[in-house]
Amino acid sequence: MDIKKIMKLPACGGCMAKQPPGMLKEVVKKIPVFNDPDLLVGFDTSDDGAVYKLSDDIAIIQTLDFLTHMVEDPYVFGKIAAANALSDVYAMGGSVKVALNIVCFPEEDDTAVLAEILRGGAEKVQEAGGVLCGGHSINDRETKYGLSVTGVVHPDKYMRNNTCKIGDVIILTKPLGVGMVTAAYKYGEVAEEDYQMALKSMQTLNKYAFEAASKFRLHAGTDVTGFGFLGHLNEMTTDEYTIAVESGAVIYIPGAHRLAEEFLTTGGGQKNRKILTDKVRFENVSAPMQEILLDPQTSGGMLLSVPKEDAAELMKILGDLEMPSCVVGEVQPRKDANIIVY
Repeated sequence: MDIKKIMKLPACGGCMAKQPPGMLKEVVKKIPVFNDPDLLVGFDTSDDGAVYKLSDDIAIIQTLDFLTHMVEDPYVFGKIAAANALSDVYAMGGSVKVALNIVCFPEEDDTAVLAEILRGGAEKVQEAGGVLCGGHSINDRETKYGLSVTGVVHPDKYMRNNTCKIGDVIILTKPLGVGMVTAAYKYGEVAEEDYQMALKSMQTLNKYAFEAASKFRLHAGTDVTGFGFLGHLNEMTTDEYTIAVESGAVIYIPGAHRLAEEFLTTGGGQKNRKILTDKVRFENVSAPMQEILLDPQTSGGMLLSVPKEDAAELMKILGDLEMPSCVVGEVQPRKDANIIVY
């Protein structure tokens, strides 16, 4: 039996399965508010994790993420799902300490498949410098896997996603297009080179990009997942500023542009477009490029807001680390849209 090809792909895999933010906001409104002076970041914002102060020197970052699979190889799926979950700790400015497995798995399926998923996840936790110390599993008709992750950060140094400063530039640390590429691959519409590029990107920890950026004046940050580049960039905006995006500077998997030209896009991308209709203004941006910017990502890169004068040196370091990165835009005084794409 070929373990690498045993998993049947679901209709909606990876971060494309995320619930839309509008629906989530309505649900969260019905949850009681917790007033605790040590809760520094809770669910009242769109940040990537919770931050709770334990002492004057230590706060914990708590986050949880799990996915349906978007690749056939269970070992690779385990690595991608773990990298995706671990990323939220980096997006909050911390380091990984402890992780717990979250498993949904059909009890009639071959347990060798589950073992490969867990092996892939454990290797990524180890690479992140954390400790995997258990988890919980249930019987389910469809395989799902992820992690609950605890990180640490100084209470005065955690990172928010909407504290950009006017004049900052925005840096993206992974290519876009993995949603379209992985979805189209199962229909034979993607070159193997493009697919392998997507797999490598999704398995890469955001640890390295964050550690490089943390040496500079890092004003805000987040990671790009199911809401796409523009959806997560929108969460970085406030009523005080607009983010201008230079679409020609955005890096993406080469085959993604052809897929967008041929309308081989995802339902998740169309959901993102609908949600962002009154938030984003496109100025002479081609339809395929718009689709790439809206494409849901799984284990996508980071969006980092740094002073313009720091950008060149940070980009050099990211290049030395062989992290495909690009300066995609600038934080500007408030205009008539959250994001303007040129």
